[in-house]
Amino acid sequence: MKILVLNCGSSSLKFQVIDMRNEERIVKGNYERIGGQGSCLRLNVRGQKSEIERAARNYEEAIRIMLGVIQDKSYNIVESLDEIGAVGHRIVHGGEKYSESVLITDEVIKEIENCIPLAPLHNPEGIEGIKATRKVLPDKPMVAVFDTAFHQTLPDIAYIYQIPYSYYEKYKIRKYGFHGTSHKYVANRVAELLGKDIKDLKIINCHLGQGASICAIDRGKSVETSMGLTPTAGIPMATRCGDIDPAIIPYIMNLENRNVNEMETIINKMSGAWGVSGVSSDYRDIEREYAYGDERSILALDTQAYKIAQTIASYLVPLQSVDVITFSGGVGERGFEARERICKYLGFLGAKLDVEKNKVKGVEALISTPDSKVKLYVVPTNEELMIARDTYNIVK
Repeated sequence: MKILVLNCGSSSLKFQVIDMRNEERIVKGNYERIGGQGSCLRLNVRGQKSEIERAARNYEEAIRIMLGVIQDKSYNIVESLDEIGAVGHRIVHGGEKYSESVLITDEVIKEIENCIPLAPLHNPEGIEGIKATRKVLPDKPMVAVFDTAFHQTLPDIAYIYQIPYSYYEKYKIRKYGFHGTSHKYVANRVAELLGKDIKDLKIINCHLGQGASICAIDRGKSVETSMGLTPTAGIPMATRCGDIDPAIIPYIMNLENRNVNEMETIINKMSGAWGVSGVSSDYRDIEREYAYGDERSILALDTQAYKIAQTIASYLVPLQSVDVITFSGGVGERGFEARERICKYLGFLGAKLDVEKNKVKGVEALISTPDSKVKLYVVPTNEELMIARDTYNIVK
């Protein structure tokens, strides 16, 4: 069976077709600028890249065009859509309702809509993608895979905020956590690499990229994570502030006469490494300036490494001990400099980084020394494969 994996953004459609017989990714693509000028479909078919410029006014048009392209015999992706057995949709927020992936029904769509206030920038696009796919592929079973589902095992002492309890009762304001599909994949994969049952492991995974979160995984279950009600919380990121004194927000609003929308933009799009460095929202640019000795770039990245290490250390409370620390996400997988900055704080755990082994980018690798009490691994994430696996297991 081949699974079509879809991830709908605000103006983009990311997709993959994965053959579940051998879990081979046949094609990876991204339809960019949907509904705007310069719509473009980028394809990577078994390593061969191509680009198609074609206007798509909405998700339905984009999906129809994409499906036409993957049936093009010159690409050798699928002979016909009969080969697509099911469609897996990445959905950001499932609230408290869903602790695992589910077959999409009208009731499921309604529940995803109910979570829009919790993920106003993501769930509407996910719903649009589902509805558009239903029109184009009405006979295909579809599965919703939630970013929040993996973290539904958090105990109440980890997810309740110390604000009036009525806000939880009325509005379900609590910690939810995100990147769950990635954390789940990495945890299972590192268990395979170690040749151990995941139920025998205590893992801390650092998903580091433009968005970043850390997760404590006890015997395969998430017991703590850094993101909260929203993806703004936790460790500082590329443009997001992470955890700060909450009184800072009204303080700045009063000083500069800012409204709520302006303040949301500041903490989500103007803060983090970009806000401190003033260089760029791209970590590669900041790393370059760091190497040149730029003081603010050094401050930005050193502060983030310190905060990440602090968070890792705090997870000894729920885990009590740790067997392996993993690095995933764009920066976690490719940023050997960032990994070195973080690991220099972790000696008290008995975690020892092998500096030479650490000089890898985008590949699975053991990067700790032979005598390190805590194993250190780079494990490139594969959320799409996780979505395909869940979809296949539900519909097969």
